Amino acid sequence: MSETIRLTTGQAVVRFLAAQFSERDGAEQRLIPGMWGIFGHGNVAGVGQALLQAAHTGEADLPYYLARNEQAMVHTSAAFAKMRDRLATFACTASTGPGSTNMITGAALATTNRLPVLLLPSDMFATRYPDPVLQQLEDTRGGDVTVNDAFRPVSKYFDRITRPEQLIPAALAAMRVLTDPAETGAVTLCLPQDVQAEAFDWPVEFFRHRVWHVPRPAPEPAAVARAAEVLRTAHRPLVVAGGGAVYSGAGNELAALADATGVPVADTHAGKGALPADHPCAVGGIGSTGTAAANALAADADVVLGIGTRYSDFTTASHTVFGNPEVTFVNLNVARLDAVKHSAVAVTADAREGLRALLAELDGWRVDDSYRDRAGQLAAEWRRVTEECYSRGHGPLPAQTEVIGAVSEAAGERGVVINAAGSMPGDLQMLWRARDPKAYNVEYAYSCMGYEVAAGVGTKMAAADREVFVLVGDGSYLMLSSELVTMISEGIKVVIVLVQNHGFASIGSLSEELGSQRFGTAYRYRSGESGLLDGEALPVDLAANAASLGATVLRAGSVAELRDALAEARANTTTTVVHVDADLFGPGPPGSGWWDVPVAEVSELTSTSKAYENYAANKQNQRHYL
Repeated sequence: MSETIRLTTGQAVVRFLAAQFSERDGAEQRLIPGMWGIFGHGNVAGVGQALLQAAHTGEADLPYYLARNEQAMVHTSAAFAKMRDRLATFACTASTGPGSTNMITGAALATTNRLPVLLLPSDMFATRYPDPVLQQLEDTRGGDVTVNDAFRPVSKYFDRITRPEQLIPAALAAMRVLTDPAETGAVTLCLPQDVQAEAFDWPVEFFRHRVWHVPRPAPEPAAVARAAEVLRTAHRPLVVAGGGAVYSGAGNELAALADATGVPVADTHAGKGALPADHPCAVGGIGSTGTAAANALAADADVVLGIGTRYSDFTTASHTVFGNPEVTFVNLNVARLDAVKHSAVAVTADAREGLRALLAELDGWRVDDSYRDRAGQLAAEWRRVTEECYSRGHGPLPAQTEVIGAVSEAAGERGVVINAAGSMPGDLQMLWRARDPKAYNVEYAYSCMGYEVAAGVGTKMAAADREVFVLVGDGSYLMLSSELVTMISEGIKVVIVLVQNHGFASIGSLSEELGSQRFGTAYRYRSGESGLLDGEALPVDLAANAASLGATVLRAGSVAELRDALAEARANTTTTVVHVDADLFGPGPPGSGWWDVPVAEVSELTSTSKAYENYAANKQNQRHYL
């Protein structure tokens, strides 16, 4: 018989996770360098006891980190994984019931963004002796249903461990999915609270040092040949670089392709920085909130080479940005789901390996000088627009674009900007000039309000040598600012730029555009006269709130004061919140893309009826790419 060791399931989880490593290109690192958690009934005496014991005895090296909100700790883990190119992430443990279901939004964000996170929600009693226990859902359809079943649709792998020995195959399957570049996302292992504390004789081999190789699937030569054949016929080609180009570390190969062929390169939120913004072929973000340069080229493109993009509706401007009736797609993607989108000539492979093969196959081919010159002129004109947006001289309150300009200046060559929701992602995609693939972390697959502050924790933990700037609006800050306390307790230095405009700028603008008159989008008292929330602004002082949580707070009332405050914040060694008031109605960058948000087809409101006319006109440009 093989050697065994008697441990509880919780203790086995901790030992196993501490022994897992990932490896790619010969570089090995901890796959799970620690565990985030909030303890309650369900995990305090199971996984919690195991973490305590490991810390005291040294039997397993798995540091514990205390979060203040369960959703936030999943965001922190996702941001860490993003910064580490999906080669490392955290585990997250939560108590039974609401503690665990609080993680569902974080799981959805991770899976939508294809980012690995390991979730260990506590579950009800496997024995069912004390049913129904506190916080248990009683489902009349079946006794084995718990609230944790809500994780199933937002997880790439889901299992419930009802006996200790089930952990062995489940844990190995979890690591397989976490390290699969095509299938990664949230992995959920539900741990009933009695099973966590139950002892079992575990095979020692289960806890050995285990290295999970993260593959780089090579492209099929015939697929590369087909793709190159199509690209060689192109007169107006365009590259769309997505997150896969970043996670595979394909920046050098992308630059080599652009240098050799002269093809202009646009990017998505996840792909920004894959080609540095100052590269002669870089034309900026594409789609609904893309630059005029990228969208003009997309409108005429006859061949589109998508690299590691999933073609969200914002990337395609809801299927309107690629306007050439004869446009053909060539997609290079590690996931076949994305490789075949838009009836593309598909190359299913790692982005770096696929680009190397394509570059060799395209040897000697180059776009016409006139097309390259046009792309360069369009990009130069957009750089001029960007500078105007950064220095509008808007007043008395600064425009949001001026705030972004000041943060861009403060960030310098290696600063990292974080954002997720509101109007700032659109402004950032159009205006931010990322110098490298890790300078830009705007979560826009799930666009989750509340991501920003938590992501600042994970990003700084993954890249301690870089300055991290969290751009967050008042709406998102109010939803989830709790991890400010975590930053301070862990000694993590982040600069948080808190933009106060007393409302939802993005949805307010969209509401106005769609004829809904900014209804319900401002932070106001309820008016006794109208009965609506359109009274005076609420006397909310978010700077005082941040100070009460222990952050150093600087207030800025103008762009000049903001620049000074950002310089001081950079020099500080502790988390600093820079509070700046901005104009809710300040001008944004000029848009050139459309987004399909349906408008009421019939209405008693003139504003809505006019908006529907515009909507119906834009729908005429929408089509499937077949």
